Amino acid sequence: MSPDPNAPRFRVRPPANWVNDPNGPFRWRGRYHLFYQHNPNAPVHADVHWGHASSPDLARWEHHPVALTPTPGGPDEAGCWSGCTVDDDGVPTVVYTGIDRHHTGLGAICLARAADPGDPALTEWRPRPVPVVSGPPAGLDVVMFRDPFVFRHAGRRWALVGAGHADGTPSVLLYDCADLSDWRFAGVLLDGNDPVAVDAFGDKAVGWECPQLFRTPGGTWVLVVSLWDGDPGATGYLTGRLTHAGERELSFLPRTGGTLDHGRDFYAPAVLQEPERTLMWGWSWESREPGEAERAGWAGVLTAPRVVDVQADGSLRVVPAPELDLLRAPDPFVTAPGVGTRLPDAYDLTVTARAVTTVRLGDGLSLRLDPAGGGLTVRNAARSAPVEVRVPSGAELRVRVLVDGSLYEVFAGDRAALTERAYRRPGVAPGLSVTGAGAAVTAWELVPPALN
Repeated sequence: MSPDPNAPRFRVRPPANWVNDPNGPFRWRGRYHLFYQHNPNAPVHADVHWGHASSPDLARWEHHPVALTPTPGGPDEAGCWSGCTVDDDGVPTVVYTGIDRHHTGLGAICLARAADPGDPALTEWRPRPVPVVSGPPAGLDVVMFRDPFVFRHAGRRWALVGAGHADGTPSVLLYDCADLSDWRFAGVLLDGNDPVAVDAFGDKAVGWECPQLFRTPGGTWVLVVSLWDGDPGATGYLTGRLTHAGERELSFLPRTGGTLDHGRDFYAPAVLQEPERTLMWGWSWESREPGEAERAGWAGVLTAPRVVDVQADGSLRVVPAPELDLLRAPDPFVTAPGVGTRLPDAYDLTVTARAVTTVRLGDGLSLRLDPAGGGLTVRNAARSAPVEVRVPSGAELRVRVLVDGSLYEVFAGDRAALTERAYRRPGVAPGLSVTGAGAAVTAWELVPPALN
């Protein structure tokens, strides 16, 4: 059987069946580890485990055995849901959401520790039999409670938990977890009534899932949330300051915010903060009919790693991780407009427009770049409405497109990212078409990187 041209080959996904949220990106003994929500038995969202892959360089990924499995009779018997991974005094420790058989939107916060911290592959994990937090704090009328994220500030360890309240207000709850086995509720870090959040997100969510918080090299804090409206929705960010509101209290003061990814197929991002940068992965779901995914035997993929930072005006800066250049073939297959060039299943394309330019990538996506007007319009043949993104106007606009099977990731300079899924019809060989005076196009096929 010939390979499925819609199946991504260079991004992290299990060899078969279901994947959703990326979880717990972590660097240990020279390797990057990336976990993810995974049903090992079918390409549908059920029976959620933690899958696991690792890489020496963010380009070559090795799959490992399932890291977390629901424990019969345990706090995670109905699913090991999202969380993070931390170094707890030299022991890699997973902090995750456990869902029991009576799940009604309220999870428990559970721990699992690496059985052998000396193992660079971290292939075996031992769950703690009882949760460290059994449910939301009393008195807040919380109806959604999940997705712990642990971070450090001023020498102390804290955690965020995504929440939604009975009146429809989303929030991020704060915990003091200096001792990972002993958590103390420290208040609501931020909720959907904050005026900056209202301006950035409107009333798109009844819960904020998968909260992530990181500090940029310039000292700005960024809070990322996934906007849950009863189903996975959009993703947003807020930039601002993190301050002490008391000896054991924190306050996040947002300055500005906006949409994290402008596409329709991106959700639940997870970050890894390194000393000089922050990496981010997201989940891209299937936009085709569920029956098609079941017939294909796989569903979902994680995006390429992105480096995220903050611009001088407080807006987000997002670019592909430079390590992705390792996947480029030695020579480009397009240098110039390249009209009619056949497109491979996976490629890395850059177009620089100095006037209004249209780029058609087969019968899937087309891009209209307008440098003077400061606009990028992306049309997906499978969807009726285009996506329009505003960027600063200028003499030229540079757009990079990473394509891996049906996964399309578009980066407008360093100002905006957009993720879409587009599926190739059987027997169709997509070609490149570029219309626009003076446009420069370069594209490389993606190939497995050479071993060092």
